[in-house]
Amino acid sequence: MQVSQNGQITIPQNIRNRLGIKNDTEVEFIEESGRFYLMKISAFPRKKSKFRRLRGIATVKMNSDEIMALTRGEE
Repeated sequence: MQVSQNGQITIPQNIRNRLGIKNDTEVEFIEESGRFYLMKISAFPRKKSKFRRLRGIATVKMNSDEIMALTRGEE
């Protein structure tokens, strides 16, 4: 393998297949006793929503037009 000018390498297809590395898979290099290992972190990284814990607890029965009027200060 050769490192590009941008510091990138191409992981050969047979290795990606064996490790289950697909598009958007997160990987990390781990150093152990002077050797570096490539570790797969997750197949589909998910961003944690700051609103996730609030999901499903709303009790107001308003449609979107009523909510928009409320946020705009309309009566």
